Amino acid sequence: MTTNSNTWNPSTYLEFADYRARPGMDLLSRIDLRVPGQIYDLGCGPGNLTQQVKARWPDRKVTGIDSSPTMLEKARALKADIAWQSGDISTWTPETPPALLFANAAFQWVPNHRELFPRLMRSVAPGGVLATQMPLTADAPYHHCLEKLLDTPRWHERLRGVPYHEHAWPAGSYYNLLIPYAKQIDVWETHYHHVLADIHAVTTWVSGTALTTYLAELRAEERQLFLDDYTDIASATYPARLDGKVLFTMRRLFIVAERNEKS
Repeated sequence: MTTNSNTWNPSTYLEFADYRARPGMDLLSRIDLRVPGQIYDLGCGPGNLTQQVKARWPDRKVTGIDSSPTMLEKARALKADIAWQSGDISTWTPETPPALLFANAAFQWVPNHRELFPRLMRSVAPGGVLATQMPLTADAPYHHCLEKLLDTPRWHERLRGVPYHEHAWPAGSYYNLLIPYAKQIDVWETHYHHVLADIHAVTTWVSGTALTTYLAELRAEERQLFLDDYTDIASATYPARLDGKVLFTMRRLFIVAERNEKS
């Protein structure tokens, strides 16, 4: 992860581990590595998906990169045959060209995509792959709920100026950024409708990602009030279904780009 390194709570993030990992597994299934070299998982978080990367290519060196000490502590506890490194992927560059740069739900936390994507693509070995998945948050219902919350009298001034992460761009924009360095690009979008227990589960999910920077700005006694207010707003957006559960929809963009021969 690449926001403030002290904002991430691995336990909250992993509460929906299977649902969060599913897009990463879908991304992995579309990657075909045909060149030698090592693999980096950028923004590896608690390392559960990095383990799946290692399982897919057990004979390759796999390194997880993250800026959060708490996430890396959780990852190191896995005792896996994986190297874990602290690093900010907004400036990170591999020492040698890798066969794969893998980033699951990480790049949306990194600014300046216009520079980031070409720089990382150029660092990949010829024939290697840059593969990423990002949630498309600009029109996401849970993000609109956050905007409504931040516009309420209670929180408008209190949280004014707290930065939010960069929204992912349309697919065509990334295609244009990467194609000068790519032999071929596979790009697609998927809507995931996650079945959650109730509206409180929606708030718990969002508190592990989109709300983290705001919660970090609040005093302990303010945080539950903030979450309660979010739940009240979100309840209209995520109505209970016939069985009392709610559908939490995430739209995600996937990119698998194969590096061309270097000029």
